[in-house]
Amino acid sequence: MGTKETLFLTLSFVIAFVFTFASVPIVYRLAFRIGAIDVPKDNRRMHKRPIPRLGGLAIIFGFTVSICCFAHFSRALIATLCGAFIIAVLGVIDDCKNLSAKLKFLVQIVAALVVILGGNIRITVLTNPNLFSSSPYIVLPFWLSIVMTVIWIVFITNAVNFIDGLDGLAAGVSAIMSVSLVFIALRIQEYYTAVIGLALMGACFGFLPFNFNPAKIFMGDTGSTFLGFVLATLSIQGVFKSYAIITFAVPLLILGLPLFDALFAMLRRIIHGQSPMVADRGHLHHRLIDMGFSQKQTVFILYAISAVLGLTAVVLAESGTLRALILVLCVLIFLLIEAMTVKTPHNEKSDTEKKDDNNV
Repeated sequence: MGTKETLFLTLSFVIAFVFTFASVPIVYRLAFRIGAIDVPKDNRRMHKRPIPRLGGLAIIFGFTVSICCFAHFSRALIATLCGAFIIAVLGVIDDCKNLSAKLKFLVQIVAALVVILGGNIRITVLTNPNLFSSSPYIVLPFWLSIVMTVIWIVFITNAVNFIDGLDGLAAGVSAIMSVSLVFIALRIQEYYTAVIGLALMGACFGFLPFNFNPAKIFMGDTGSTFLGFVLATLSIQGVFKSYAIITFAVPLLILGLPLFDALFAMLRRIIHGQSPMVADRGHLHHRLIDMGFSQKQTVFILYAISAVLGLTAVVLAESGTLRALILVLCVLIFLLIEAMTVKTPHNEKSDTEKKDDNNV
């Protein structure tokens, strides 16, 4: 990697960090003016006083400035930014007005289709589940690749939103996931993919000083859905198409924490006869809190899990010797954690209570 590339990568992080950090106080005052305030009205919320929740605008601003300065504007990037802009506008409105889940779900699908059709970003191959087949992967037909990609982008967008339940959790985990994306991008010298990842990481770090416990401002749906959307899109384009044999194993591991938390949450609700969108206090971070951990301890535990998953993804991409074993062990660890916290907390919400902050 040359001096120019190193400088671009460093500045993409620094610029995103500085502009995000500098813009948070402005967004803080704006949130109070337009009424984007999170009031602690139920036991799922950990804060005890009203806190502005429009902080995602600062993340988006810092990220966008860095991208405009250092990224290469390809068709895929332009489509990604257009889709992310739709998600950002949706998030701002939702943080102010609390939109219905169905409307948000529909707009998220539209944003995903903008990326797919505008940027030609699709999941084109999947690992072949037939171990006795001579072909290690399956090439998806065009229509199925679109459906799979929409599901992936919308699911990850909301999965990151789901984990935004403790101070600093979503921003820190998103930064850790970005690190893994950057490492793999640099391995095969996709510098502009790394620039995007570093810009996202810098924006997250610029926001964390204001968001870490005790938080002065929340990112809200504006930030969490934006981060999830960009991470989901970045995880299936460019660099990861080089891993045709292991295909989805790498992005599945990198995004493993929000993905598994959202998946277990939906399955748990369905098993209990509830709608997948009904509110409860059964997310992994809630369960760790109920086990007696403090907010900071819980956040650091989940940081560590996300970091281990990211490191596993990097090792998986680097070496093919123990791929299957590492992946199986990783899944077993997640199953063990979920099994240890399987007991439903006494203060979990009932069927008739509202869904998670109007999240999909």
